Order: sequence, then C-alpha cells, then structure tokens
Amino acid sequence: MSLDSAIDALRNGKMILLFDAEDREGETDLVIPAICITPSDVALMRRDGGGLICVAIYGKAADSLGLPFMSDILRSVSKNGHKSLISLVEKKGDIPYDSRSSFSLWVNHRETFTGITDNDRALTIRKVGETVDKVMKGEKIDFGDEFRSPGHVALLRAAAGLLTERRGQTELSIELALKAGISPSMVVCEMLDDKTGKALTKEDAIKYSKEKNMPFIEGKDL
Repeated sequence: MSLDSAIDALRNGKMILLFDAEDREGETDLVIPAICITPSDVALMRRDGGGLICVAIYGKAADSLGLPFMSDILRSVSKNGHKSLISLVEKKGDIPYDSRSSFSLWVNHRETFTGITDNDRALTIRKVGETVDKVMKGEKIDFGDEFRSPGHVALLRAAAGLLTERRGQTELSIELALKAGISPSMVVCEMLDDKTGKALTKEDAIKYSKEKNMPFIEGKDL
C-alpha cells in the first residue's frame, strides 16, 4: 500500500490502483504502463474496472508527436465552417471537478482489424507506449505512419505543469511513470460499481487491491 511498492510494480510492468482525491473525481483507476499491456490486462480492465480504457501521455511527448487536445481541435474546426461546434467547448463550468478535459485523439494501430477487441486494443496501446518511448529518446516520429483516427483507444494529454496545473489521473499516472523511470505513457481505467451505478468506493477499491495483491495509492501520496 506504499508509494515505493507501486513504483516497483510499475517498473515490473504490473498493474496498480490509483485514487485521485476525495475533492476531485473521487475515483480509483487501474493503472499499468502502456508499453507492457497484454490482451489479458485489457480484459481485466474492462471486466473489473468497467470505465474507459485510455492512454495518458506525457505532455512533452504529445508535443513531439503533434497530438493536440480535442478541445483545441474543435475550436479550430469551428473557425472553418463548423461554428456550432464551438459551444461544445466554450461553455464554462461544465466540468464540475476540473477546468479542462485531457482528451486528445482516438486511435487504432494500422495493423488492427476493428480495433475494439482485447487483442486489437492491446496492440494499439502497446504501440503507443513504444512510440512515446522512442520520441522521448529523441527519435523523429510520424504518428500517422502507425496509427489512424478515429479509433477505439482514447489518448490523454498530461498537463504541462504536472500536479500544479492539473491533478487528474492523467497527470498522477505520468508522475508515477517519471518517478519509476519508465516510458511516460500509462493506461488508466476507472473502477465502477455495478450495484450503485457510481464510481467504486475507495473502501471497495482497497478491498479489491488486497484480494488481487495490487498496490493501492492515493494522489496525495505523490
């Protein structure tokens, strides 16, 4: 249940549980390095998590790959003949726990078929992880060579000021990757509760972590 145990698990390609904060989303996410994910990990996330399976990407890597925020794409498109789209992103106060969404593009790897199966999503996610690793090492990457959009894997851009500008699961998971010294692209998936229709409580998430022998940490630990 310690930060060190979580970092060690991530270094070894294992999954952990990460709770953001009581005064934010109040959600626990399943988290694993993108570069290490397998089809069985995707299956576990969709069964035991139930939320959206996304890949958080370090802001510097996203800049190098030319991956914008989806809100910026909509603003740009609204200026070029689709004016009605601006209302999707310009209304203030729509997100009760934050000031901005971290969503970027939705992609599939070009070697996938439909893109939604456990095998396909694992391939896309793993390739995203490998691509981030390469660009962080200084390689020049054309993201469109390997990926197409729209697709079935949501990419998230971590805010530039990690844990200062924003403290969501996106930033928390990337901060963990940086502390672990691994490629800063992390898979996150919210844990939901079938009975209540809400997020799984922190208490139930801790219980799950003990049953599965997965480290559980909170954003405040970072």
